[in-house]
Amino acid sequence: MVGDPFTEYRVNLLIDNTDTEGAPVVLENNPSYPNLFGSIEMTPSMGGIIQTDFTKIKAGSFLKANGGYLVVNALDALIEPGVWTTLKRTLKHQVHEIQNFASLYLFSTSRLKPEKIESRVDVVMIGDAYLYNLLYFMDPDFKKIFKVKAEFDTETTKEENTMEQYIRFIKMITEEEKLSPFDKGAMAGVLEYATRMSGRQKKISTRFNIIADIVRESAHWGAADNEDYVKREHVDRAIKERYKRVNLIEDKIREFIEEGILMIDTEGSMTGQVNGLSVYPIGEFYFGKPTRITATTAVGRAGVINIERESDLSGRTHNKGVLILAGFLRGKYCQNRPFALSASLAFEQSYSGVEGDSASSPEVYAILSSLSGLPLRQDIAVTGSVNQRGEMQPIGAVNEKIEGFYDACKEKGLTGEQGVIIPHQNVSNLMLRQDVINAVSEGTFHVYPVKTVDQGMEILTGIEAGALKEDGAFEPETVNHLVDRELDRLARSWRQYTSRKEESAEEKTEKK
Repeated sequence: MVGDPFTEYRVNLLIDNTDTEGAPVVLENNPSYPNLFGSIEMTPSMGGIIQTDFTKIKAGSFLKANGGYLVVNALDALIEPGVWTTLKRTLKHQVHEIQNFASLYLFSTSRLKPEKIESRVDVVMIGDAYLYNLLYFMDPDFKKIFKVKAEFDTETTKEENTMEQYIRFIKMITEEEKLSPFDKGAMAGVLEYATRMSGRQKKISTRFNIIADIVRESAHWGAADNEDYVKREHVDRAIKERYKRVNLIEDKIREFIEEGILMIDTEGSMTGQVNGLSVYPIGEFYFGKPTRITATTAVGRAGVINIERESDLSGRTHNKGVLILAGFLRGKYCQNRPFALSASLAFEQSYSGVEGDSASSPEVYAILSSLSGLPLRQDIAVTGSVNQRGEMQPIGAVNEKIEGFYDACKEKGLTGEQGVIIPHQNVSNLMLRQDVINAVSEGTFHVYPVKTVDQGMEILTGIEAGALKEDGAFEPETVNHLVDRELDRLARSWRQYTSRKEESAEEKTEKK
């Protein structure tokens, strides 16, 4: 078969920028080698011979973006065969060469070699911080080629202009996808959820993919109710349904607490025992649950023993928190005597890893209760980090932790006295569920912000913490006085014990 005799007179137009205004901007969603750098196609002849010619040369996104900008996903570019090395080489030498992808693997019969094309392309790579750091430190060429880094935050300041843009974003989604419009209540519901996602009252989330899903699901429930407008209850239902699809573990834990399998007390008082608060991630959601923390104290020199660490269930941050609370105890009570204390801390019925320092304040309270003999209220849960000065430090996921204890109390019966102690800095992070807000407003549940360990002990015991007097002693019949007295007793017991051992050792030596 004779080929087309006019092939050599044809023109192969690779790029057509006739309708392009300004510098071209190309977004390549599938950065495979042919899509990015072009290819030389081949066709089989009647005799089975692979043939090609210059009309089979096809441009890729890199050449289409010449003189402008090319946007690619960094991870996609890394996992596609041959893309990363060719991309670096092209950017480094600023010369683009179209070649058959198959020729890279040495089984191509193509002999075409198009001329190299001078390239002036600014490549924008999109990826997360982990991938950027990995490339920066592991690939020497990366820092030379990609010299400009721009970070995008997942939250922004909640200002009037920001709120207006959010409302426009919601309106844009409804118009583009022909959804029912949102009324003021529905708009407020979406904005509140975006604020809660950021974790701070003064911030709002910029994770617009999640917000867009909330808008779509809210519109669905509005349409299901045959409403002309999406209302606040539809937004609340969309959020609730999204959470309900992934909260199986939380439901199981709540059942265990209600049935007594997980032993959590929400009434009464107990010495050396306190309800801490843990948080568990389930995808984009978090849920909190109470955890019983216990402490036992005795004479000795072991200090504070972290049972979770001894059993390899404690993370580094939690270990640091335990060491810090030990420093707090030594610094406040043992300036003029040895720290003759052996105290053990445990997360009861916890068989997985423990991480974070938000349990350091409940652990301090448990130890102080064991030393003073004062029982702690079990209808109050505690969260917060402590420094060596006894000051409370803010923690994360405060809303989920409060809601987790509220749900546990609700399952076992609200008494009107239950509540949660949180660091005072976390007040600005409170974006609680509406049912929890209603309970707090009605006085059936309470949130206590505290600044120091002393304030927390006063709430948990109902007894004054006690200040340090000029003579170096604490005010009598206070929490700190009882703790100080017990540590003094332990120190004296340790001296008597060690002196008896020394006398016994001397007697044995004399007999010999």
